[in-house]
Amino acid sequence: MELIVASSIGVLTAGGVYLLLRLRSFPVILGLALLSYAVNIFVFSSGRLATGLPPILAKSAPGYTDPLPQALVLTAIVISFGMTAVLVMLSLGAYLEADDDRVNMPSDEGANPEPAGSPAPGPEGRAEAGPDRAPGRVEERQ
Repeated sequence: MELIVASSIGVLTAGGVYLLLRLRSFPVILGLALLSYAVNIFVFSSGRLATGLPPILAKSAPGYTDPLPQALVLTAIVISFGMTAVLVMLSLGAYLEADDDRVNMPSDEGANPEPAGSPAPGPEGRAEAGPDRAPGRVEERQ
C-alpha cells in the first residue's frame, strides 16, 4: 500500500513539474493542480495508512488513524479548487484578449530593456539628450 501511494506521489509531482515548465498557461494550471494533488496525498498519508480501521478509537488503541491530516487535506482541496478556478478565469481572460496563451519570454537581446520614455542611444551607445532631444519627445519625419 505504501509503495503504491509513494509511487503515485512521485508520478504526480513529476508530471506537475513537467507541466509547470511549459510556455502555455493552461498546462501550467494543470501542473499546479497535479502538484496540489501530490501534496494532498502526501499530507493524507502522513496520518498513517491503515485500511479497514476507524479513524478514532480509544486512547489505548495502537492502530488508530490520525484525523488531523484528513481535515487538512479536505481544507486544501477546497482552497486548491478555488485557486484553480481563479487561475483558469485569469488565463481565459488573457487568452481572449491576446488570442494566444503563450507566456511572453524576454529575448537575449532585450536582457536590459530601457525604461519607457528614455532617449534612444546615440552612435556611441550613450543616450543623447539635449534641448532638441528631450526624453520622451517624438520627432516628426517629413
